Amino acid sequence: MNERKKLRAIMAGKRLVLMPGAYDALSARIIEAEGFQALVAGGYAGVGSMLAQADMGQSNMRDYADHYARICAAVEIPVFVDADTGFGGVQNVRQMVRAFEAAGAAALFITDQTFPNRCNYLPGKQVVPVAEMLAKVKAALDARRDGELFIAARTDAAGVEGVEAAIARCQLFMEAGADMAKPMGVDTVAEIKRVLREVGGPHMATLSQAAGPKARSLEELEAAGVCAATFPSVALEICG
Repeated sequence: MNERKKLRAIMAGKRLVLMPGAYDALSARIIEAEGFQALVAGGYAGVGSMLAQADMGQSNMRDYADHYARICAAVEIPVFVDADTGFGGVQNVRQMVRAFEAAGAAALFITDQTFPNRCNYLPGKQVVPVAEMLAKVKAALDARRDGELFIAARTDAAGVEGVEAAIARCQLFMEAGADMAKPMGVDTVAEIKRVLREVGGPHMATLSQAAGPKARSLEELEAAGVCAATFPSVALEICG
């Protein structure tokens, strides 16, 4: 089973799978050696590793494609990567999907923030009109050569327009064909249960140090039906 099929099996599973965040090829190799089934390579960790700066949307698509390619080449477990806003309009999204697919990514997230995007846990975010994001989702789905590439759509609308708007956007993303739709910042167990009920599809919980402490145990997340939990910056924080 190749890495993309492994990732899809994880996302369709009933057990909670933990995915630590890698910031470079060596940290990815260590995560694999510790026995984890998959890992994430996020924007916050990537910018921190490449530039020693906070994630403020300052890196371009090619920087990320090269960075992710090194991580994917270092391991034989699935790598779930952050595609930010798609790095522009629908044509940029198409180029990004092709580049990240060639880099070896098993899955990617694309978000509906305005460009340049900011880390979800930083203030000052804005989101694009939902029609614009839907066009990007459809462009991403159309661009993939390997149908096993897992494409997830993420919204930051909860922190801008409220939870109701975020859930409504996620429903539209799923209708457009996304493999998963995630409202960022909707993190309590009760909220996650609502997302699973009203949005459908798999759900990945984000357990980021940047978010500060939140009262959610792994047991509660698994009982709620969450299939994966990411720790996107844990290796970077340990390194620091």
